Amino acid sequence: MGGSHSYDASRVRIAEVKRGDLVRDISAEGRVIAANSPTLYAIAGGTVTLHVVAGDVVKQGQALAEIDSPELRSQLAQEEATLASLEAEASRAALDAQLARSTARKLLDQAEIDRVAAQRDLERNERGFAGGAVPQIEVARAQDNLKKSDIGVEHAREDLGLQGRGASLDTRNKHLLADRQRAIVDELKRQVDALTLRAPFDGQVGQVQVAQRANVAVNAPVLSVVDLSRFEVEIKVPESFARDLGIGMPAQLTSGSGQPYPGAVSAVSPEVVNGEVTARLRFADKQPPGLRQNQRLSARIVLGTRRNVLMVERGPFVDQDGGRFAYVMDGDLAVRRAIRTGVSSLNAVEILDGLRPGDRVVVSGSDLFADAKQVRISGE
Repeated sequence: MGGSHSYDASRVRIAEVKRGDLVRDISAEGRVIAANSPTLYAIAGGTVTLHVVAGDVVKQGQALAEIDSPELRSQLAQEEATLASLEAEASRAALDAQLARSTARKLLDQAEIDRVAAQRDLERNERGFAGGAVPQIEVARAQDNLKKSDIGVEHAREDLGLQGRGASLDTRNKHLLADRQRAIVDELKRQVDALTLRAPFDGQVGQVQVAQRANVAVNAPVLSVVDLSRFEVEIKVPESFARDLGIGMPAQLTSGSGQPYPGAVSAVSPEVVNGEVTARLRFADKQPPGLRQNQRLSARIVLGTRRNVLMVERGPFVDQDGGRFAYVMDGDLAVRRAIRTGVSSLNAVEILDGLRPGDRVVVSGSDLFADAKQVRISGE
């Protein structure tokens, strides 16, 4: 008579409040994915010749496919011809510079010889004038010739310097043009070499996305390569636990044989999709042998442990009313009582206020009570 409604005990689940260590953890089924699985693309349009099929084991540097691109190879040949022409012009400019310097040096040498001759002529005329055999006009003429020779030597020396600098500039410009063209040729050679798609590491061919001898466009995906030495496990975590996840948290991964392997959280997605967040786990020491992509593994992540807390089994009552009320058994009556909850794990929830050790709480099935203040539980 104490309850407005009566429900059979088989329709509800009752748990006892007790003290203990609350281990916050996440358990989920994960999917094995390759940590390194790049897709190789066509650097130019052309016809593809495949040397491997999906599933082939390959070594680093092995040729996987070749793209025949006549346009790119023709462009390389044209640029190489242009480079040969510019290199010849640079060599010719260097030779012209050498000839210009040689001519200027010859003119300087001739001017210096003329000056020496003018100096000797002046000395001879001065001696003749002193002996009375040469008139003064001849001495003056010899002095003028010496000054003229000095001017010729000075100009010849300046011309030598100018010719040298001008020839050096012309040669440098020609070499710069040749270097620029050489960079273009090197880039085209790199592109032509990239027409042969090679394995970036030891691994296995994943998905082949083109048919043999098919014509592909530039930047079209051709095939992917899977690194068999590095696998990760992708799991889906409820949004309520995602905020507690952090990179580097320890995890335990269990293979199909039941053997556990230590791991750690390597990445957490910043996006929530359908109430879940995607996380990646990485093997810490070694990974199980024979792993394959999309294989299922069990994962457990320990978020933390709270010592000697008041807790009760987790159930739907936590989500009802935001965990602010619970039905506590008083004999055969379930009385609605205000409570305050703390952190929770997959199996238990912390009780901060409103309950005492030994209290028995309806953890599931209380949605039938329609928020009644108390109900009778028959058969309890």
